Amino acid sequence: MPWVKTVFKRLAGLALTVLAASVVIFLAVSLAPGDPAQIMLGTSAQPDTLAALRRQLGLDQPLVWQYLHWLGGIVTGDLGRSYTYGTPVATLIGQKLLVTLPLTALATALALAIALPLGVWSADRPNGPVDILGQILSQFGIAIPNFWIGLLLILGLALGMGWFPSGGFEGWDTGPSALLSLILPAIALALPQAAVLTRVTRTAVLDITGQDFIRTARAKGLSRQRALWQHVLPNALVPVVTMLGLQIPFLISGAVLVENVFNLPGIGSLAYQALAQRDLIVVQNTVLLFATLTLVSNALVDLAYLALDPRLRSRS
Repeated sequence: MPWVKTVFKRLAGLALTVLAASVVIFLAVSLAPGDPAQIMLGTSAQPDTLAALRRQLGLDQPLVWQYLHWLGGIVTGDLGRSYTYGTPVATLIGQKLLVTLPLTALATALALAIALPLGVWSADRPNGPVDILGQILSQFGIAIPNFWIGLLLILGLALGMGWFPSGGFEGWDTGPSALLSLILPAIALALPQAAVLTRVTRTAVLDITGQDFIRTARAKGLSRQRALWQHVLPNALVPVVTMLGLQIPFLISGAVLVENVFNLPGIGSLAYQALAQRDLIVVQNTVLLFATLTLVSNALVDLAYLALDPRLRSRS
C-alpha cells in the first residue's frame, strides 16, 4: 500500500537523524573540559597511573576510533562499562528505565485525562464558568515549573497530609506501594503539559465546531453533546497530537529535575549524577537515549496523523 512506503521513509529518516545526533553528542561530550581519569584517581595521582587508566578506558585512542567503537557497541548492545559504578551501562540504563518509563507514561496519561475533557468543556461553553476556570488553571500550569510543583506536592500531600510518600522508590517487587511513589512525581510532570494541551484542545474544538459539516450534522438532528464528542473531538485531535509530540522533550527534561526532587532512581537522576562525576560513557548513552526517545515520539506523531486523518493516507 502507498502509505507503507511513507512509513518506511519516515523510519529511514529517523535512523539517519539518530546517527547524526550520535555524532553531535559524542563530540560535545568528548570535547568538554575535564579528564575522567583525573577525576577518578584524584589530583594526587601519578602521571604513569593516569596514563595507564586512560589506556584502560580507551581515552588515549583517536576520537574517530573511540566513536566507531562506541557506535559498534550500540549496534551490538554493548554500551560499555561505567567509570563510576563499574557495571555495564546497558544494565544501569535498563534498571533506571523501569522507573522513568512508567513515570512518563503515567504523566502523559494524566495530562491527557485532564486536558481533553477540560478543553472540550471549555470550548462547549465559551466564556462560561468552566472556560474561565480552565484558562486560569492553564495560566498557573504554564507559569509554575514542574520541580516547584513537586516541592508543593511534597509539602502539602506528603508531609502535610501523609497521603503519599515524600520520595524514594522501593522497587516494583513491593507491590502497589511502588506505584504510589510515582503518583506525586507524575502529577508534577503532568500539570504543566496538561495546561498547554488544554489551551490547544479548546482552540481546536472551537475551530472545528464552526465548520460546515458540524452545522449540517446538527441540522439533521444530532444532539450537541454527540456532535461534540463523536465528530468535533476526533477532528480536533491532530493539533493536540502535534503539541503532545512537541512536549516530549520538555517531559524528558522535566523528568531529570523531578526525579532528583523526589529522589527517584530513574534515568534522569542517573544522567545528572554521571554528568557531575564525569562518567562520560554513561552521559553519552543517556543523552543519546533522550534524543532517540524524542525523535521516536516525533516519528510516532507523524504516523498518528495517518491514522487520525484519512486525507493524509490518501495523499501518501
